[in-house]
Amino acid sequence: MSRKVYLNGSFVDSKKASVSIFDHGLLYGDGVFEGIRSYNSLVFRLKEHVDRLYTSAEAIRLKIPITKTEMIHAVVKTLKKNGLTDAYIRLVVTRGPGDLGLDPRKCIGKSVIFIIADKITLYPKKFYERGLKIVTAKTRRNLPQAVNPKIKSLNYLNNILAKIDATDAGTEEAIMLTHDGFVAECTGDNIFIVDNETLITPPTGIGALDGITRDSVIKIARKKKMRFKERMLILKDLYRADECFLTGTAAEIIPVTKIDGNKIGDGRPGSVTRELLRAFRELTKTYGVRY
Repeated sequence: MSRKVYLNGSFVDSKKASVSIFDHGLLYGDGVFEGIRSYNSLVFRLKEHVDRLYTSAEAIRLKIPITKTEMIHAVVKTLKKNGLTDAYIRLVVTRGPGDLGLDPRKCIGKSVIFIIADKITLYPKKFYERGLKIVTAKTRRNLPQAVNPKIKSLNYLNNILAKIDATDAGTEEAIMLTHDGFVAECTGDNIFIVDNETLITPPTGIGALDGITRDSVIKIARKKKMRFKERMLILKDLYRADECFLTGTAAEIIPVTKIDGNKIGDGRPGSVTRELLRAFRELTKTYGVRY
């Protein structure tokens, strides 16, 4: 089905929407993006997603030519234009067209902004009921001092290579380790474990995204008075955990029941994971921008 794409202030048929072959987002991954989700005409944590988009842009010295408020309105207009009440929204800003050199100063005109909205694609229901089986990727996470994973840039090759590792292993996801062997995150999700009734996740400073869903889970856990820690984890910590789950915009909260062939807990989604998922889905009914 053809949809309407927001492109630099106008709506274009998705089959006809295009950017220049000289756009630096295409040539070099020179741009930033956000994945956002709406539930029943409520865009979940839209302001936080837009704030993160602008933070990412600032980190790569990319000037977004519209204000945050205008960006929020553009997202809402795109959803309304497509008649979507439950959707996944991809918000993209590129450096714009330039020449074949690397110099971003050669990019002429304004940055290119486009917004795509479509029906949400989730993991199959069976994975929420039985849990995911995942592996450790051979590909290591980028050093924060190189391409910082906290920047949601269009250069996602590091994640894609790790995703290929997961696919080659016959699994849906893969854990990415830092260069020195600590658990960072998965290819498209943050990771949590439950150990001795304590919720634990790696700190973002070692090479993990400041996930919006990750932050929501932490807030829910604190509200419920759950014990929570951010600390460095190694694979053995995951193998010995009572529970494990992943968090992300599309995935929400999805249980993991086997890692590298090691059964997690009793091999079924745990009670803490299920409780957090219920609370998260309740939160999505009330928190966000209504349209």
